[in-house]
Amino acid sequence: MRTKYGKSDGNQAEIIEALRGIDGCSVQVLSAVGDGCPDVMVGYRGFNFLFEIKDPDQPKHRHELTDDQRIFHDEWNGQVQKVFSLKEIITAMTGWNQ
Repeated sequence: MRTKYGKSDGNQAEIIEALRGIDGCSVQVLSAVGDGCPDVMVGYRGFNFLFEIKDPDQPKHRHELTDDQRIFHDEWNGQVQKVFSLKEIITAMTGWNQ
C-alpha cells in the first residue's frame, strides 16, 4: 500500500534555501505529496530536475529509498535522482547533458 503523505529530511530546508539563492533556479517543494514523489522539483536553464533528498547525518538505513520511492524511481520516465547535498544537485543540474 502506498503512503498518502511524505516527510522531509533534516537537511532539506537548508538545501532549498540555497537553491532559491541561485540565479535562474526555481524550486517547487513536493515532499508533502507522498506516494514516493521526490522531495523537490528544480527548474534550471529550461530543464526540470527531480531530487529525493536524503540526510547524510541519519543512520545508513535511512539513506535507502522507501518502497514507494523505489516504485516512483523505477516507473518515472524522466530524470529523478537521490542526493545528499547541494553539491550533488548542482553537479547534476550543470553536468547532466555534457
